[in-house]
Amino acid sequence: MKICILGLGYVGLPLAHAFSSKYEVVGYDISSTRVAELKDGIDNTLELSTQQLNEAIANGIQLTSNTSDIEDCNIYIITVPTPIDKNKNPDLSPLINSSTEVGRVLKHNDIVIYESTVYPGATEELCVPILEKNSGLIFNKEFYCGYSPERINPGDKEHKLQNIIKVTSGSDQKTAKKVNELYSSIISAGTHLASSIKVAEAAKVIENTQRDLNIAFINELAIIFNKLNIDTTEVLNAASTKWNFLNFQPGLVGGHCIGVDPYYLTYKSEKVGYKPKIILSGREINDNMSIYIANRFIKLLLKKFNKVDNLKVLILGITFKENCPDIRNSKVVDLFNEIKDFGCKVDIFDPLADKAQVMKEYAIKLETSVELSRYDGVVLAVPHKEFSDLILDKKQAIFDIKSFLTVYDERL
Repeated sequence: MKICILGLGYVGLPLAHAFSSKYEVVGYDISSTRVAELKDGIDNTLELSTQQLNEAIANGIQLTSNTSDIEDCNIYIITVPTPIDKNKNPDLSPLINSSTEVGRVLKHNDIVIYESTVYPGATEELCVPILEKNSGLIFNKEFYCGYSPERINPGDKEHKLQNIIKVTSGSDQKTAKKVNELYSSIISAGTHLASSIKVAEAAKVIENTQRDLNIAFINELAIIFNKLNIDTTEVLNAASTKWNFLNFQPGLVGGHCIGVDPYYLTYKSEKVGYKPKIILSGREINDNMSIYIANRFIKLLLKKFNKVDNLKVLILGITFKENCPDIRNSKVVDLFNEIKDFGCKVDIFDPLADKAQVMKEYAIKLETSVELSRYDGVVLAVPHKEFSDLILDKKQAIFDIKSFLTVYDERL
C-alpha cells in the first residue's frame, strides 16, 4: 500500500505524518515553496513541530510538488481547500484540479479518498466523472472512491487527528471496509463507518453549519442585551450553570470552515428546489457582526474623545481564531476597513500571522511591534495567549470582542 496525500496544509500534513508511521507515503503540494519549507522542518501552519516533521522524514515520507512522483501510489487522499467565491458560491476549482491530476495517474483498483468539505453528492456527481474522463477507467469496476471528512481544528493542541473519531465511507461495501480499516490503523479514537458517501458528506457539512447557527444565536443575543444594558458574558456565565446549556461565545465568524460550509449546503439545497431560511439567516447575522462591532466601537470613541477623525486605533489579531496563524476568510479585515472608513488611523498587530501573506491576501501591512500608549483606542479581536499580559491605559477606548482582557470599556 502506497498512499499519496494531495494538499499539505492544515489537514493533509498531520494526515501524512500519521500515515508515514505505518505506510509508504508521498506528500504532494502544488506549492514548491511549501514543500521546501517542510523539508527544512518548518511548518508555518504550526500543526506539526520540527520534531514531528523530522519523524515523518525519518519514516521515509516523500515530499514533492512533482506529479510524476505520485504515479506509483494506489491510494490517493485529497485534502485541498474548498472555499467560496465572491458571490458566496462554492469554489470547486481546487477539487476539480486535484481530481484531474489524480485521474491522469489512476490505475486499476486504485482508491481515491476525499477529505475536503463539500455538499452532499459532490464526490460522485462532480469528482468521479473527472476521474473517469482523465483515467479512461470505469468507476466501481476499475477504480473506487471513499469519503472521510476532515475534523482538524487549527490551533487546537488537545483535539488532534488521532484522538478525534473519524467518519469513513466508500463507493461500495468492499471499498468502505478498506477505507475504514485504513483510517482505523492510525485513529486511536476509532471510526464511524457511514452507510454511503453522501451520508458522510452531509455529516461533515452540518457539523460546521450547526456551530455557525449556534454562534449566530449568541451574536443576536449580544445585540439584544446591549440594547437592554446587560452584560452578555455575565448572562452566559449564569446560564452555563445549567447542565444542558451550550455555552457558545459571541464574536466574529471567519475561517475556512464555519463561515464557509453553510454556503455549500445552501447551494445544493437551492439546486434541488429549497431555499434554506434558518441557515441563511444565521449567516447574515454572522457576516454583519464586523459592521455592528465597528459601529459600537465608533460610539465608544465619540463618548471618550468627542471625535473620530485621525484617532489612532490598534486592532489586536487578524487571524480567524486564537492561537492559530490561519488568516483565511478573516472577518477582522472587514472590521479594519469599517473602522478606517470612519476616518480613524488603524493599525493591526498579530504576532502569529505571516506579514507577507497578509499583505498579499488583504493589502494590509501588519505592525512588527507596537507601543500601546500611542493609541487612542484598542480593539481586542483575537485572544492570542500572547495578549494575556497586555497593560492598557483606562484613558484609551478599549473594546474587548472576546471577553479576554481585564481592562476594558465595552465587550461584546
